[in-house]
Amino acid sequence: MLNIGEKEFWFVVGSQHLYGEEALREVKKHAQEMVDELNENGQLPYPIRLQELAVTADTITKIMKEVNYREEVAGVITWMHTFSPAKMWIRGTKLLQKPLLHLATQYNESIPWKTIDMDFMNLNQSAHGDREYGFINARLNKQNKIVVGYWKRPEIQKEIAAWMDVAVAYNESFGIKVARFGDNMRNVGVTEGDKVEAQIQFGWTVDYFGIGDLVQVIDRVSDEEVEQLFEEYKELYTFDYGDYEEKTWEEHVKVQAQQEIGIRRFLEEGGYNAFTTNFEDLYGMKQLPGLAVQRLMAEGYGFAGEGDWKTAAIDRLLKIMARGKDTGFMEDYTYELASGQEAILESHMMEVDPTLAATKPRIVVSPLSMGDREDPARLVFDGKAGEGVVVSMADFGTHYKLLINEVEAFEPTTEAPNLPVARVLWKTKPNFHEGVHSWIQAGGGHHTVVSLNLTTDQIETWAKLVELETVVIR
Repeated sequence: MLNIGEKEFWFVVGSQHLYGEEALREVKKHAQEMVDELNENGQLPYPIRLQELAVTADTITKIMKEVNYREEVAGVITWMHTFSPAKMWIRGTKLLQKPLLHLATQYNESIPWKTIDMDFMNLNQSAHGDREYGFINARLNKQNKIVVGYWKRPEIQKEIAAWMDVAVAYNESFGIKVARFGDNMRNVGVTEGDKVEAQIQFGWTVDYFGIGDLVQVIDRVSDEEVEQLFEEYKELYTFDYGDYEEKTWEEHVKVQAQQEIGIRRFLEEGGYNAFTTNFEDLYGMKQLPGLAVQRLMAEGYGFAGEGDWKTAAIDRLLKIMARGKDTGFMEDYTYELASGQEAILESHMMEVDPTLAATKPRIVVSPLSMGDREDPARLVFDGKAGEGVVVSMADFGTHYKLLINEVEAFEPTTEAPNLPVARVLWKTKPNFHEGVHSWIQAGGGHHTVVSLNLTTDQIETWAKLVELETVVIR
């Protein structure tokens, strides 16, 4: 589900005819060597392709137009090998509708003091070109990324790779489609939002479906399909029968298998890659989807409970950005307030993303007080440890606001034998008091997406591209 097709980035090198054809041949040679080495060393998640040298306004404009129309091209990386007059870049840069990274580097790492002459200076004047080019991007308010340093260094390549993931997610954001099965949970404020503005600003399509539309698809799932999926569960998870008879337990789990197949089929047929459910909208369903939702989240579908379509869309976006690793829907539940051990227990009534699992998930069947349906099956596990970011977005009436809190997740050390849901624990930064206080003061919601794979810088980079107000707590 997370497959987004083949993507690439175009490498555009700035220069000018002033230095002569021999110099331009050298520029092209250096650029090709850089592209070949960057592609071959395996640090970048997507390939880069060298384009025609950017030496005229017409050439630059043609390249940028082509970038816009080519679905496989996710963004542009520019490098000023020499001075490149900025007026040449205005038209093309204004037309560019995809992310832009200015790589402030140069072909050679060090100045060759014993041999340097004016020919070398004219050919290798990235410091000169960077200022001119940077000015016009700032003047145009392009919100481009700038990476500074020698291109061969691993830390520089890591910065480029992180930006590539953001650029791909930015483009894919315009294809996020959320299916809402039922409406928002009644009387809850933070899950509401302006869907039209979300589509204008972020590209998200949000559609409502009555729960009966989904039930019809689920009911058409065959027993053979359910049995086949149940066999897959046996290979992947520990079966925890608890106090249930094995036959009864299996019947409850197979309801979730039927739901998983039906929900996936509904989403695939409609081209949806994110969805919501609501325990208040379950007419015709035997259980609230739990295990079914968890499995779909692990595949790459965005999700949030209680009709929270904004968080479902953010979940899908960040899953793309993280390439499906250690990222998922979350909800703040319970504080640990013992002095020196302050933390927050994160979970949900069932739907905790298995990409966050540190332990082998167990399938557990347990009563659920909400929804008034059969005891649903769900995956239970302890969450991973690691540095991460927690993200929440809310509609403040006049605008959307994104909150980012840096956290440190840690694996639980105390058993919780009576807790029938997965659990994730983390400490907020800069500390418990300031982190929680700042989150509440800024209006952060209780539904979030956590990623132990992404950074604050990546989230902020995307937010700048969509002109989204951002509050960072670190």
